[in-house]
Amino acid sequence: MAFAIAGFGPIGGQSAAGNLPAQYVYTTTDPHTDVDGAGYFNTVSGTLNVGDVIQVHGSTGGTRTVTNHVVVSNASGVVDVSNGTVVAVVTDSD
Repeated sequence: MAFAIAGFGPIGGQSAAGNLPAQYVYTTTDPHTDVDGAGYFNTVSGTLNVGDVIQVHGSTGGTRTVTNHVVVSNASGVVDVSNGTVVAVVTDSD
């Protein structure tokens, strides 16, 4: 799938965005391996800066996952983020 702006937003106050790394959250049904592909976040290239962190609530094989991705480059409207660092694989065994 492609990036959907409806699932993207800032976390907390962004008053220092551009001067300090900012944090964002993104919810999608895409696996984190799609999200970390270069160009996935191009729609918000004007918002993101190198070093910003995007927490992604995604899906891998139907299992919800939470991963953190750091913006590693943003040039000429092309955004590239790091591979996802897994924060959680969301399961409930009770």
